[in-house]
This record gives sequence, structure tokens and C-alpha cells, in this order.
Amino acid sequence: MSFITSAHATAAQVPLTTSQMLGQKLMLDFRYYCGESKRPSGDCRAAMTTLPPELSELISKYDIGGAILFAENVQNTAQIVSLTNALQSAAQQSKSQLPLFVAIDQEGGRVARINREQATSFTGNMSIGATYPKQGDTYATKVASAIGKELNSLGINVNFAPTVDVNSNPNNPVINVRSFSENPKVVAKLGLAQVKAFEAAGVLSALKHFPGHGDTHVDSHTGLPRVDHDRDKINQQDLLPFAEIIKASPPGMIMTAHIQYPALDNSKVVNSQGESMIRPATMSYQIMTQLLRHELGYQGVTVTDALDMAGISDFFNPVDATIETFNAGVDIALMPIAIRNRADIKRFEQYMAELTAALDTNKLNQEQLSSSMARIAKLKTKLPQSSASLAIANSTLGNPSHRRLEAELALAAITEVKNDGVLPLRDNAQVVHLIMPDRQKCFALEQALQTYSKNSLTLSCTSLQAYDPNIAHDAIKQADVIIAAHASPPQSAVEIGGMDDVKKLREHGVARNVQPEALKALLQYGQELGKKQLFISLRAPYEISTFGPLSNAVLASYAYNVDVNHDKKIAGPAYTALAKVILGIAKAEGSLPVTVNH
Repeated sequence: MSFITSAHATAAQVPLTTSQMLGQKLMLDFRYYCGESKRPSGDCRAAMTTLPPELSELISKYDIGGAILFAENVQNTAQIVSLTNALQSAAQQSKSQLPLFVAIDQEGGRVARINREQATSFTGNMSIGATYPKQGDTYATKVASAIGKELNSLGINVNFAPTVDVNSNPNNPVINVRSFSENPKVVAKLGLAQVKAFEAAGVLSALKHFPGHGDTHVDSHTGLPRVDHDRDKINQQDLLPFAEIIKASPPGMIMTAHIQYPALDNSKVVNSQGESMIRPATMSYQIMTQLLRHELGYQGVTVTDALDMAGISDFFNPVDATIETFNAGVDIALMPIAIRNRADIKRFEQYMAELTAALDTNKLNQEQLSSSMARIAKLKTKLPQSSASLAIANSTLGNPSHRRLEAELALAAITEVKNDGVLPLRDNAQVVHLIMPDRQKCFALEQALQTYSKNSLTLSCTSLQAYDPNIAHDAIKQADVIIAAHASPPQSAVEIGGMDDVKKLREHGVARNVQPEALKALLQYGQELGKKQLFISLRAPYEISTFGPLSNAVLASYAYNVDVNHDKKIAGPAYTALAKVILGIAKAEGSLPVTVNH
């Protein structure tokens, strides 16, 4: 099935109605779907893995422009190929016959939606940043090329990546290791390499989160962040990667940030509760049109971050959010309204009726609508020409060359921050006690050490999730070496999905919040006994300033993901790389991409 021909024909020959244009400006999620269920829409947790007839009809009837996929939608290769082809078939049945943008968040590292056992997920952007002093943009290019090829083979044509936020705030809960570096020029170079590689692989890239989410201490999934930089700092830090990439190789899309930037726009908007507030960037004409299009010269497609995030949905209902977004000049509203059952389809029909009425009463700008549509139609002419092939997907996803690259990056990123004679482990270090965030990470590092050690090691492990202090103290007493690891900050909703997961994170928050103090107490105990201690930072390395002084050696991996592989072994590329460095099989050649006191 060819999508390009119809896109050209529609854009050039068939004028679209205002209703069709509105549909093209929406990107919906169908993460869960419960059909005729009488349960509240928000309680639906049935993963949508095949496209139900009523959702196919909704896409066709309303000329929906795009769909975003979550982990629940992408469970195995054959199913993903079938789903993306069904989505495109539904789009072909619409009057415009324009193909769908089928999008996903497959950044690599913390944010990877496709099953890690099947797709190559890599160790993420900060690990790429750690390789920059020695490798330049080599890994940025190779990783994006591999991810792009895998997505393209599945029929996924938009990747919401790369993240080009400059992580300048150690307390940033949502970006941290999703950023390449605290250096804007490094972020620009690595982001540019990824844009070129994704698009060369047939997948549109989406720079995010404009105008920059790097210096925030609030997650826009759970609140509305505000950045109070002056304009000079914004230009030199937050905007620099966007500006340089737009000039060198404009991406297919740029994603907005739900963030207030008073120095860029301090104008007020009245929210759905009748309160006046500073406009978030997503709703700012000054930021999304004057700055992005007129000053920086970007002429591609813009897309909001998810409109169900608390940074927007706490203040605006779906219709008001969409109107404000479109009037700011943003082309696509991402996830403006949830569709979880048949009752939600009725709600969606009412939502569309209200948007159409807003056009009739000039609440929505007709000129903005037409110029948006022209940009969307133009970008859709670049989409792949054929449907996804299962045979190609099977040979592309997680193939051996991609897995080798994943292992190479994980090892190249390992950074030795400090080493006072602990590494590599000597022959007299036979009894090793691990202190890890949870049992899976215990198993992953234990297995990696046992696999690569030439000597017989006696390993035990304390899981910080649940342990007996007396048993942990006995194990520390008996050990020759203590290896402790931690991952901070805690998971954000974006890592495991989106707003549907916020409740789950809150339920487990208390247990996670006591882990740092527990780890500190155990390391202090080991230090009192004169034990040799290695601390490993598994995520954002800022925590080294807390745990480094209690340790003789410190490593940073920037990644902690654990996979259950085909042999039912618990493993992960970061743990294999750490084991090789700990045992002296390989050297740690990475460099810290952010400033850490140690």
C-alpha cells in the first residue's frame, strides 16, 4: 500500500474541509481500550493491541492525523506490525486518505516503550554524552540509526526524540539522564547527529522539549514548572541546541514544553477555572510562533507534549487546551482527550463539535488552521511508501549488530570518578557483598560478576527494597569488598508511560524515599569497619556527592535497566559493562557529562 501518492494528491488537489483539518491536527493515544465497559474511563487497563472496528471508524470518520503508541500497544513484533498496518489502513479509508503519523517515545535508556528483550534499547543519552570527549558524535549517530531502522521496520514513522534539554539542574526529576550533557554545545552536536540519523533511517525526529526543560525541579507530568532565566541565559543555554539544529538540519517535528518562561512570555491566560496565569510555552504565540518560527526560522511541524499532563490538564479542559494550543501556532495536539471506551467516543464527538463551533465563532483562528494543515500535509509526503513487513521487522529488531553496539556504548560510557586502590578487584577480594536498589539489580550484577570473574567469588546481596539490618551488617562484616549501587532520582511517569502511571508511582514513593538514608547508614557501617567500598551511580551521577565520600572508589553507568533474556537470566548491558570494569577486563573510559562534587 502506497501512502505517498495519496498524500501528494490530497495536499495538491483535494481541498480539505475545516473538520478534516481539525482531525489532521490531532494525535490520539489508544493505550487502553475497554469497549462497552460501564466502568469509569480512567479505570480501564485493557491494553489495546489490535485496532477495534469502532476506533478504526473514528480514525477514518474524523480524518485523525496521528496516533502515539505506548508499551501496552507494542507487545511483540508480529503484533506491532499488524497494528501499525491496521492504523494506516484506517487512515486510508478517510476522505483525505492522508497517512497517519504513528509515533512513539523510543529515546533509548530510561524512555523506551518497546520490550527490551525484542528491541535494542541502549543505555541512553547521558551515557552517549559520557563518550563524547573520546568518541565525538559516533555513538549518537550509530544509536539513532539503529533505533530508527528498528522503528521503521515496524511501521512507526515518528520518534519523539532526541531530547535536547540541557540538564543544568541536579534536582531535575524528569530529564536528568535523558539529557546528553550540561554543556549546550555538546547537546547541540549530539542532538544534531541523532536528528540526521533518525531521518536517514526513514523516521521523523522530534526535538524536545522546546524551549527547554533542563533547569526545572518540577515534572510537568505532575505540575507546571517555571524557568526564571533571563533572556541571555535562555539564548546561551536552553535555546542553543534548538537554534543550532534548526540552522543545520531542521527536524521533522519539534515538541513543546508545558513550562512557564516569563522572560519569553509573561502574558496571562485565563484558565478553565477562571483564574489568570502566565501562559505555558505550549499555549504561547510569542514562544511557539514569534520565537520558534520567526526568530529561529523553523518551518516544520510542531507538536505539543501530552495535553493530559498535569502541567496542562490541572488548569484547562480538553477543548480550551486545544484552542489555546492551536491559537499559539502549534500544529498538532498530542493526547488532548482520552478514548478508553465507547462512551469516550461520544465525548470525542462532542469535543470535535465544540472545536468546529470555535472556528465558526472565531475563537479558533482559521488562518492558523490552514497554515498548520499545509505544514502537516507537506511533512506527510516524506513518510514511508509501503506498509510494514513482518519479515523485515523480524530481521531488524534486536539484531546482533545492534546488540553489539548496545554493549559497546554501555562499556564506553562507564566512568571512573575515583579509585583508591579498590579497582580492579584483587585475588584477595573473594567475598563480595552487594547493596543494590532491588533484587533484580542484585541478580543482574551477581550474574555478570560470576560470568566474567576468573576467580571463584562468594557473593551476597542486600536489597534496599526490603532487608534485615542485622543480616546486612553480618554480611558487611564478613566481606572483603562492599559494592553498593543507587539510582536517583526516582522514576518519573514518563519512564513507565504517562499520566496513567502517576498513581502507581505515588503508591511506591515512601519505600523509595527511605532508600538513600538506608544506603548511607550501611556505607557508614562499612567505613567504620575499615572495609574497601565501591559506590556505583546507576543513573544521574549527582548522588556521588552524597555517597562518594563514604567509598574508596566510584563508578558511574548512567543506566540501570534490567532485562530477562531468552535463557531467563536477569541481565542488562550496563551490568555486563560494570562487571568487566570491576574485574579489570576493560577500562572505564567515559567522562562525567555533568558537574559533580566528589
